[in-house]
Amino acid sequence: MILIKNYFDANHYYKIKNKIFLANLKSKTMNFNKHAQKGNDFLKELATELGDSSDINKAGRILRAVFHALRMQIPPEESFQLISQLPMMLKAIYVDGWIPQKQKSTTRKKDHFIEEVMRDDWFALRNDFLQMEDGMKVTKAVFKVLKKHVSEGEFKDIEATLPKELKDLLKTRLEYKKIKVNMTT
Repeated sequence: MILIKNYFDANHYYKIKNKIFLANLKSKTMNFNKHAQKGNDFLKELATELGDSSDINKAGRILRAVFHALRMQIPPEESFQLISQLPMMLKAIYVDGWIPQKQKSTTRKKDHFIEEVMRDDWFALRNDFLQMEDGMKVTKAVFKVLKKHVSEGEFKDIEATLPKELKDLLKTRLEYKKIKVNMTT
């Protein structure tokens, strides 16, 4: 506890306290450019996986459609755990227009899931993908890139909540990085 004896002590105390407050405030400022850059890096990686590294708008539309279809398939708790690992911009894409509910979608087939993805992207459907096969490819591409940015445990948790046929969409050739520890002394 600080004992303030007179006006001058109080004035000095509050000046110091204000300087400390402002220094803390500066260190806690949000760097929106950094968050946007992380999201753009993800979208560029997805665009490259989709075959056109220059079209991040298409990558963003596809990512949004897959995220929105996925969030209908997994419990809200699992969605929250997933988005906690995503860059800020991708969190916004995932939750855009979402009203979390306990009831999940009853889609059990890959084709129905892809139809949900295509329905979410209906405005750009003619440009992004025309057929079910194209929808399947772009969905797998999203999961392949997502797998690089989410922990192995979280990805397996998501997979565990999906019906068997939908789990195939998450399967990619990408393997998680195994860390080898050399324990020599």
